[in-house]
Parts: sequence; C-alpha cells; structure tokens
Amino acid sequence: MLFLAVVSCLLYCAVGAEMSGALNDVWEFTESYLLTVWQNRLYVYTTAAVLIGVWLTVNMLFKKKKMVDPISPLLYKSVKNQELSPETEKVLYVSGVKVLYGSQTGTAKGFAKELAGGISAQGIQCEVIDMKEYDPEDRLAEECTSKMVCVFLVATYTDGQPTESTEWFCKWLEEASTDFRYGKTFLKGMRYAVFGLGNSVYVGHYNTVSKNIDKWLWMLSAARIMTRGEGDCNVVKSRHGSVQADFHAWKTKFLNRLQALAKGEKKACSGKCKSGSCKNKKKHKEEAEDSQSHTEKNNSEEELMESSSDAESSAEEEKSRGSVIDMEDLGNVMNRMKKAKRMEGDEEDSQRVKLSKQNGVRKSESEEERREMITPALRDALTKQGYKLIGSHSGVKLCRWTKSMLRGRGGCYKHTFYGIESHRCMETTPSLACANKCVFCWRTGVPGVRPERFEEGLTVKHCALSLVGEPIMYPEINSFLRLLHQQNISSFLVTNAQFPEEIRSLVPVTQLYVSVDASTKDSLKKIDRPLFKDFWQRFLDSLRALGEKQQRTVYRLTLVKAWNVDELKAYADLISLGQPDFIEVKGVTYCGESSASSLTMANVPWHEEVVYFVQQLANLLPDYEIACEHEHSNCLLLAHHKFKVDGKWWTWIDYERFQELIQEYEESGGTKSFSAMDYMSKTPSWAIFGAGERGFDPLDTRFQRKNKTKDISGC
Repeated sequence: MLFLAVVSCLLYCAVGAEMSGALNDVWEFTESYLLTVWQNRLYVYTTAAVLIGVWLTVNMLFKKKKMVDPISPLLYKSVKNQELSPETEKVLYVSGVKVLYGSQTGTAKGFAKELAGGISAQGIQCEVIDMKEYDPEDRLAEECTSKMVCVFLVATYTDGQPTESTEWFCKWLEEASTDFRYGKTFLKGMRYAVFGLGNSVYVGHYNTVSKNIDKWLWMLSAARIMTRGEGDCNVVKSRHGSVQADFHAWKTKFLNRLQALAKGEKKACSGKCKSGSCKNKKKHKEEAEDSQSHTEKNNSEEELMESSSDAESSAEEEKSRGSVIDMEDLGNVMNRMKKAKRMEGDEEDSQRVKLSKQNGVRKSESEEERREMITPALRDALTKQGYKLIGSHSGVKLCRWTKSMLRGRGGCYKHTFYGIESHRCMETTPSLACANKCVFCWRTGVPGVRPERFEEGLTVKHCALSLVGEPIMYPEINSFLRLLHQQNISSFLVTNAQFPEEIRSLVPVTQLYVSVDASTKDSLKKIDRPLFKDFWQRFLDSLRALGEKQQRTVYRLTLVKAWNVDELKAYADLISLGQPDFIEVKGVTYCGESSASSLTMANVPWHEEVVYFVQQLANLLPDYEIACEHEHSNCLLLAHHKFKVDGKWWTWIDYERFQELIQEYEESGGTKSFSAMDYMSKTPSWAIFGAGERGFDPLDTRFQRKNKTKDISGC
C-alpha cells in the first residue's frame, strides 16, 4: 500500500507539473490574443457593426415581403388564379368636394353644411369654405389638377350685386374671364356646379350672381358637372314651394351626379343600363347636358331647376350690339369676323404688310388678322380714367407732369435725370396687355398754361412707353420704334422683365428700362403677381438680356415699405447680373384703397427712407454712385462711374446726337452700332444729388397745394 501511495504521489507530481506548464502556455497565448484584439479593436467594432446592419436589413426585407403578400401558403393555391379585387385596381376620379358659399343672411351657409353632410355620407371628403376666405388668384388654378369638384352656393344681394363675402371673388373672376393674359383655357380641368339663391320678384336681378359665376367659369374652360340650379325665395313662383325645397331637389340630383363621377361615368346613369354601366359614353358631358336641357325646355320643372349657362347667349348678344369681343373669348365668332375683315380694303392690308416688313417679319394672313383685347367694360373704365384708346390694343394718356410743366410748375424726375421736356413727352402704350398684375399699378384743357410751352408741346419730342400694359408684347414694337425715330421722337421703353427674347430682338431705343420690383423669387411673386409659372427664370434671363444691350439701360426699383426694402444684398446681386447704366429708385405711390391691392399709406416710404436705402445700396456697388435726386417724386438715381467725367456727371441725353446715330444705324442695316457713351450730355448743377434745389428746375415755379388731397395720378 505504501508503495502504491508513493507511486501515486510521483505520478501526480509529474502530471501536475506538465498541466501547470500547459496552463501557462494557454494563458500566455490568450493574453497575447486579447492584447492583439484590443490593439485592433476599431476593426473589430466595424466588423460587428456591419454584421448587425446586414442582419437588420435581412429582417426588414422579410417583414416587408410579409406585408406585401400576406396570403398564407395554405391559401395561396386557392387564390393564385383569381383576379385582383376591383378596389385594388380602382382609379380615383373624385378626390373630394369643396363647397364654397357666399351668404348674407346665413341661408347659403346652412345649405353648404347640409350638402357637405350628404357628400360625406357617400364616403367622399368634403370641405366647406366661406368665399371671403378663398383667394381665387392663388387657389382657383389648383382645382384644375386636384380632381376636386367645386360647388358654389351663392346668393344675389341688393340690385343684383354679390354679397359682401363674395364681392372680391366675383370681381377677380370677371376680370380673369375677359383678360386675355389668362387665356380661355386657364381653368381647363376644373369641375364645378353652381346653385344660386335669389328672388324672382326682382325680375331684372334674379339670380344674377350665380349666372355670372357660371358664365365666367365657363369662359375660362371650367367644366360643369351639371347645369346651374336656382332657388327662389318667392314661394308663389318657386317650383317646389320654397327656396329650401328647390335646394333639396337640386341637392338630390347633385349627389346622384357626384356618385356617377366617382365611378368614372361621364354622364349620370338613368338606371336603365345593363350591368349598371352606361352605354352612351361617346359624347362629352357638356354636350349631353346642354342637349338634354334644350329638349326639355318645355318642361317647367326642369326649366326652373336647371337653367343652362348664359355664356353662349351673352356672347351672341354682345356681338349683335356691336360691342368689342375679348381677344381670348372670340371662339366661333372669329370665323364670322374673317369674312368681314377681308372686305375692309386693300389699302389697310398693304399698310399692315409694310409695317411687318419694317419689323423684319412678314406675317401670314391668319397672323395679320387683328384681334380685339379691349372689352366694353375695360373701354369704359379706361376712358373714365382719362385714356385715349387707339384701335383695340393701344392707349395714350396726358401725364400730370405734362400739365405741370405746361403751367411752369416743374417737370417729372425724367426731366431732372435725363433732360426730358415733360410738356413735349407723350406717355403711351402699344399694348394694354401685361404679364404682371403689380399691387402698386395705378394706371388703369388745363388752366394757367404758358403760351410758349403750349406751342412747344404741340411738337412731340419724347415718347415714354410706360403706361398700363407691357409695350414689348406688341408684335410690331420694332416697327413702332422705327416710326418714332423717323419723326425725331426719342424712345423710353419700360418692360416688366418677363420677355427675354423680345428684349434681345429689340432695335436700339434711347433708353431701355427693366422694372425690378423685388429681389427674391418669393417677394417678386407677392408684389408683381406674375402670370407665368416660370416667372423667376424669365426675370433673370431678362436681366441678362438687358446686359447685352449697348445703348442706355436702366433698372427701375420701386420700394414698398414692409415688402421689399430689406433686400439690399439680393438687389446688389441682381444689379451685377444686368450691369445697367443707371438705377432709378422710387418710393411706391399710394393709389387709394382697392380690393385688388392690400397696400396702404403705411407701405409708402418717406423720401429720407428712400435716400437711406439708396445710400446703403450704393455701399454694396463699387461701380455706382448717387448722381441725381427728385424730391417731389420721391426718387433718386444711381449712375455708373463711366458717366462721371472729370468729376462731373453726364446723365443727361444729347437727343439730336441720338437721332443722328440711330439714322446711321438704320442706313447701315444695323452694322454701324453705337453705345450709351456716344450720346450723353452734361447734367445741370440743380439736378445733382445734394443740391439745394433737390431736383427742381429753378426756371419753373414751385407750386404747393393747400388743404387738398395729394394728386397721385402721375407717373
């Protein structure tokens, strides 16, 4: 036993020593491995992160697959050959309905809420809107692509006028329907229905507001989903006994029509179709409804409830009265006019061809046909404002500064800056059209005349193409400018920077202006309210085109306090883009209250504020300096340093020299060009910024009005 114990002890010692060595080896290896891992821990962490990311991605993909295809394997065989349900392939035909109401006593508002309840019951989204809170200028065009249906519930108020809440909507819509700048397809794609509230006791004004809204929408190519409904407050004449009953009958028809539209049917189903689908889908819904209205005109109930639009008959009535048809609403009338225009005489046609040749382009017969753009209402309004309308597209107006200088009471800022004689200046436009609707636009036998100035005024020397509209849109503008120059009349053309190609193709003018009413895209949209969707790109391209001109160029900045006076840096960037010769900075003129503009006297900057703004702007423009000032017009002139010769400003124009240069240009076929430096003239001391006269010609007498409202009719 002792022997065994000794042997066992020896074996244990030997094995223990061997195991101890092995453990030491393991520990040294582990220690070395852990040290290596620690030293390369960044790679370890990165690898772990990648593996975790891959794992998460795989799991998300499997979950997504389960969501897309929730059919279990057991059910797959039973449904794999079946077609998808109709709901899966359903096309959205009506995204919702907007019910707009114009109410005076609350009846239309109540009808709007009631109609909204019926629409919602069909599972269609509906929104009720007070028309006074709906801006047609910003929102109406959106309805063309939104797949919404717009319903107008409008009451006719005193003397056939819209209610107070509907007044602005009607005013804007009426102007847009006769404004060719919008075009007759402006609201194409929009779907609508109209129900009017009126009283047939007032025969001459019964439901005129609903008729007009229906007509104006139709003129802009919006599509009626059903003919107009009329509710009559005169219970004696009301077909259903009351205006409420009239509305309920119309509402039932509207909801049926809406249900058909939601299914994609162009015409409401009569219930006699097989399989619940209408066969007759060939005709446009407008033609079908108008035809139905015509055939059922003897049915007294239908005649009262669904009277068709008056737009067609109104156009014929205007034509029969000999009134002017709007250019964008001529339609089929143009075909009748063509024959009459061909009979007007060869002499007038040859004269138009001659002008086209002068402009460099010979027009085709269809292009040469003159198209009217002055509606009777616009003609009356402009005539009341003192315009002399020429033909169907041009206008002339006697400027307040023309009257002032005839009296010897001073000229406008153009006299101070450039030497224009205001009493010999004609302010006109060859195109009453415009691409903008600026918020500050005011242009829509004088006692005490000095005999010598009246005699001078009979000979026009200057033409300011800066009245209402956009002169550069006139297709014969180059011919018109050439005719002015042939009569030794200088040309001052103002454009709103929306037609860059027309600026590039323009022949030399004495001075070319571009209105820069704002310096950022958002503020330009808010102030100018441009009609083009790509207005900002057009604006920038126009400034670049201006920079390519060799003759005198001007940026015209109109400051509107609280709108655009805080954009100095952005203005400086725009100036560097076009590199104009001059920069006119003028405070906005307040034109009185208007539903078309929200400007007030609070937006008119003081002259000192304009001076401060110009000084700050000049600090950002190393190549420009304040040259002239006209305090009376609240206007200053920044001029490029090249017009400062030997420390003296030469901002005035040598008009005789310009006429010589333009004649040489025309005789050479445009090869002998000239620059702004070739016809500059020295500026008198009284016109320089800082002079005591502050821009008022000492040869005239300053006239101060007392206890009278300020004359704001000037340019």
